[in-house]
Amino acid sequence: MRAMKLHTPGEPLVLKEVVSLHPAAGQVRISVCTCGVCRTDLHVVDGELTEPKLPIVPGHEIVGRVVELGNGVTRFKIGERVGVPWLGWTCGTCEFCRRGQENLCPSARFTGYQIDGGYASEAVADGRFVFPIPENYTDEEAAPLLCAGLIGWRTLQAAGDAPQLGLYGFGAAAHIVVQIAKFRGQKVFAFVRPGDQKARHFALRMGADWAEDSDKRPPSHLDAAIIFAPAGELVPAALRAVRPGGTVVCGGIHMSDIPSFPYEILWGERVVRSVANLTRRDAEEFLAFAGKFKIHMTTVRYGLSDANRALADLRSGRLTGAAVLVP
Repeated sequence: MRAMKLHTPGEPLVLKEVVSLHPAAGQVRISVCTCGVCRTDLHVVDGELTEPKLPIVPGHEIVGRVVELGNGVTRFKIGERVGVPWLGWTCGTCEFCRRGQENLCPSARFTGYQIDGGYASEAVADGRFVFPIPENYTDEEAAPLLCAGLIGWRTLQAAGDAPQLGLYGFGAAAHIVVQIAKFRGQKVFAFVRPGDQKARHFALRMGADWAEDSDKRPPSHLDAAIIFAPAGELVPAALRAVRPGGTVVCGGIHMSDIPSFPYEILWGERVVRSVANLTRRDAEEFLAFAGKFKIHMTTVRYGLSDANRALADLRSGRLTGAAVLVP
């Protein structure tokens, strides 16, 4: 099999030919059809997430076909199309796992971070954390569902019933979330990097009711705001934009430091909260929704050997929509 491997954070991935792995008990081996390129991958490659298994094959938006089943796996058949997300293993016995918060399991391992991921022609995954993919998506369209879609879904639940919703940072996750929010009857206000007219027009094209630079105030108070951009300075900006009693949800796994801000913009029972990882229930609920309501995906295709270029395009803000590697 071929794989793009990270040996040292901050340095480019290296294409390697390695021996295929047979699945252990409870695992499945997958022939990778596509793998999305996520900002979390960028945080791993750039060393901002500091506990990777090295060398590591990044990638946690995997879509592929089952080619081998480990002992005890009965949920899938050879040839079935499946997806693998960020959460790749949990202990199942800690207090968080027992109370339905497996996303907070202190022993959790993550695809493309501690478990080799999908920047490869094959991947091996724990069968408990593998999911059937809705048939109404191509392989390329399906890849962003596995993280941009899942985290978007979880952030929407965290934002609660918000008739007026703000989205800060309009990339892969936001371009999915805006469609779900509009389906639910919400009004969406998009905030983009100052001066990024391409992102502004993209947000409007995807259904946003209003789109402006992130340093602008919306025309009316928001009920909730979701921050996808990894920029801590957006937290005070979002607090100023939400009404009393409103919620600001930080949807990224990594964010720059949040600057100090006056208590008055938090006062009034405003809430700041984060979303951490995902659960299997999130995957089951969201993929069931996606099977009924077709979400339009804007993707940019790259070959496996072009993974470094895809990451560079994401890092620089040149991407519109989601990058997808096609081995």
